Amino acid sequence: GFSMSCKQLPIDHAWLLAQALTQQLPWLIDEPLAHIHPIQVAISSNGWNRPDDAQHQVLVPSRRTRLYLRLPKPRIEDAKALCGKTLSLGGYGLTVGEAKAKLLQNYPVISARYVASHDQETEDDFMQRIAHEIHHLTGIKIKKMLCGKSYQLHRPAGALLTRHLMIADLDNDTCIQLQQQGLGGERLLGCGLFLPHKGIKAQD
Repeated sequence: GFSMSCKQLPIDHAWLLAQALTQQLPWLIDEPLAHIHPIQVAISSNGWNRPDDAQHQVLVPSRRTRLYLRLPKPRIEDAKALCGKTLSLGGYGLTVGEAKAKLLQNYPVISARYVASHDQETEDDFMQRIAHEIHHLTGIKIKKMLCGKSYQLHRPAGALLTRHLMIADLDNDTCIQLQQQGLGGERLLGCGLFLPHKGIKAQD
């Protein structure tokens, strides 16, 4: 994670952030375990409950807001080339500060804010496809998985439909593997990126 200084940035900034970071770190494109986190601020600043008109709204980061990349260990030093650089996100400047590495955590419940979905895909189709992908990656058949609200990420090629996803009852190895690999593609747009879900217990 990097400290950052930024007065404002677009709420729907995933594509802009990916363009800015891959310009500075071109190897992100070909590194299969590299993921870019969307920048999140406090809920009161529209960090979670995003307005419908997200393309024309802005986030106001605080001093505690961080820019996070998920990277394999050999790439951590390479990523520190970002320190001190100023990125341009749709005309908004974001200056990258100091870097601090953090290990992935084991947790029985993980969730992703955005998992890429196909335009014509029903929720059941989406869940089945992701379950097959998990089984292919890990050999595990997931018992508890919950799909949440959908959200569109905008990009020049057209809007990308995403769905919120929570997965429960994970053993440690599967939890870490899913966090490392991600699910559903579009990793540089912050999709398929799982975090420990600490605010809720898994329910039947």
